[in-house]
Amino acid sequence: MMGLPFFQKAIELQEQYHSGQVIGNGMQTNGILLNKEWAKFLQRRRFLVGLSIDGPEHAHDHCRFIKGGKGSWSKVCDSAKLLLDSDVEVNALSVVSDYSVGFPEEIYEFLKGLGIRYMQFIPCVEADSVAPSDGRRHKKPDRVAAFSAPAEKLGKFWRKLFDLWLADFKEGIPTTSIRFFDSVFYHYVGLEPPECALLKECGNYVVIEHNGDVYSCDFFVEPTWKLGNIRDDLLIDLLNSKKQVNFGKLKSNLTGKCKKCSWLKYCQGGCLKDRARNPANRELDYFCPAYETFFKHADTHLKKLAIKWKADRAIKPSQDSIRIDSTGLVNH
Repeated sequence: MMGLPFFQKAIELQEQYHSGQVIGNGMQTNGILLNKEWAKFLQRRRFLVGLSIDGPEHAHDHCRFIKGGKGSWSKVCDSAKLLLDSDVEVNALSVVSDYSVGFPEEIYEFLKGLGIRYMQFIPCVEADSVAPSDGRRHKKPDRVAAFSAPAEKLGKFWRKLFDLWLADFKEGIPTTSIRFFDSVFYHYVGLEPPECALLKECGNYVVIEHNGDVYSCDFFVEPTWKLGNIRDDLLIDLLNSKKQVNFGKLKSNLTGKCKKCSWLKYCQGGCLKDRARNPANRELDYFCPAYETFFKHADTHLKKLAIKWKADRAIKPSQDSIRIDSTGLVNH
């Protein structure tokens, strides 16, 4: 919505002020305003584009509308094809809602058929919005919104998706990248995953709002976690500030259930925002049952993949990257 000139100017400033750093650019978009000029720019400047597309028409248009209430699926599909035909790197950012959680195979096959091989499935959970007698809407903390994905169903979604992902392996190598599976795999080979929700502590990045205000996380843009303003403060100081350190350590405050759980070493208690939105227990990830279902199903397979990966590295030590790494954007 800022328009192409804004991004062109951003690139000019990067080229003017970088001091030898390698700069990578990504953009998350619903695809509605993309055109050939955009695609040419994104390809030439090597942007990684996260495209919000939730699957086939009935899944996508269940929640995503344009002005007038019409579904946006047709336009987004056209944008996806435009980007792919223009050799732009595209990842699917698919929100898993109370509706789409029932269609893992259909969604996966649709995205593959569209030509997208990098996928990120984002489970939806939000606090319910209610309108009290004063007419002002607010979040009701003791229940989740009806469109949130039920944890039990999400576990089945992940389980089926994992089987589909495995079935598409060729000669022991995945042909599609699903960010959650890729990130989990890091734990299985003894490395630190790129997905912050799977780390022991978070807080290793910040979010900068349009006015320069800096917050601990893009899920916690609220007064409590405002660190400062980029106009007045050095970014390195904000990242290492006491408030940011304390924010990161909140993730390691685990319940007794988590501490006793055999899957803790892989999920690390999940994401803080999914604890904050759990009406049953603010200290437990809302999707905990989904993690349990997934790991019980996938653990043996992931261990076998890890053994093979380590064996391949022993034979070819020069290959120092995980073959099933994800180039997906961070989950929003």
